[in-house]
Amino acid sequence: MKYAVILGDGMADYPIASLGGKTPLDVASKPNIDALCIAGETGLVKTVPDTLKPGSDVANLAVMGYDPLKCYTGRSPLEALNMGIAMADDDVAVRCNLVTLSDEPEYEDKTMLDYSAGEISTEEASELIAYIQDNLGSEGRFFKAGVSYRHCMILHHAAIGTCYTPPHDISDKPVKGHLPTGLYGEQMLELMRKSYTLLSNHPVNKRRVAMGKRPANSIWLWGEGTRPALEPFESKWGLKGGVISAVDLVQGIGRGAGMQVIEVQGATGTYETNFIGKAKAAVDALKGGLDYIYVHMEAPDECGHQGDIEHKILSIELIDKIVVKYIKEELDKSGEDYSILIAPDHPTPIALKTHVSDPVPYIIYRKGDCNKGKQYNESNALASGIIYESGEKLAKHFLQGR
Repeated sequence: MKYAVILGDGMADYPIASLGGKTPLDVASKPNIDALCIAGETGLVKTVPDTLKPGSDVANLAVMGYDPLKCYTGRSPLEALNMGIAMADDDVAVRCNLVTLSDEPEYEDKTMLDYSAGEISTEEASELIAYIQDNLGSEGRFFKAGVSYRHCMILHHAAIGTCYTPPHDISDKPVKGHLPTGLYGEQMLELMRKSYTLLSNHPVNKRRVAMGKRPANSIWLWGEGTRPALEPFESKWGLKGGVISAVDLVQGIGRGAGMQVIEVQGATGTYETNFIGKAKAAVDALKGGLDYIYVHMEAPDECGHQGDIEHKILSIELIDKIVVKYIKEELDKSGEDYSILIAPDHPTPIALKTHVSDPVPYIIYRKGDCNKGKQYNESNALASGIIYESGEKLAKHFLQGR
């Protein structure tokens, strides 16, 4: 038996007035996904425990079959793991976004214009993070560049206890009231203030402004955590697993779980990602000896954070006509038994531009299913009356048929 998870990050939503009270999943043309839903099983799954924040870290851990209440130690350590950072027991990892803030003189009076600095390129970002390291790095901390706007800061001989706000939670909002507080709050805020002075006139940002792009004029720190310890996926589920994703977070979960992390050229985490490359890599991995593949697409989530209805719908349609279609057709050709799980990790409603903890709609299709259900959307999943209380319970149902 082969198992494929196709994860559309943030794909679920709330009804939108401009769509006639429908959601992006309602209006997107997705014949391949709908066909699997009609033939298979749909319902809801609660991926985010009530006591945890609805981040992609917690939610992807859950969909992958882990209990975040037992194994979650923070977001940034998972990303650090994928960046090749060897954390000591007393190290703390902190996520470091490059963001665009407004230009008021006082840092506390600025507004979060863009949590991704216009989806800055990895090449530009690497130059800026190297500059930050040269000027703000020290014996007790260092900055490591990641992908696009997503980077990491490591604090040595440190402890958790600082309160941070994810930048995508305050899009288009004043930063006042959302700045670091707690154990290292003032120190972290001072780093952010200094970064604005350093980055505002950096040549990379001058070029970006001249080209009509948003400058990456500040770092934004959040998502602290300590070194993670995940039970190996193979020992937990008895399956050889692999992960395909453009983002350090999901790749880091895979590495932490001892899974094969498969790099795909041109995978960007946006709606312009290499969808067919991901689909082909997934099929090749299953043909090459893996039992389980987790294909993560960030695009719907990014569009949700940006309030971009048009491209959120487009992202769903591209996942359908490229990824789902190819994987399903190739698995049919293989002659092997297989199961496919399609789900978001959490909703990212257009109206809110951030994550929420609501249960998400899922599909489980097993080769040969013909249950004659309904198309895939939030309302039909709710109407099914099926709800799994955790991602771990859904994974058990998906992988073990119970």
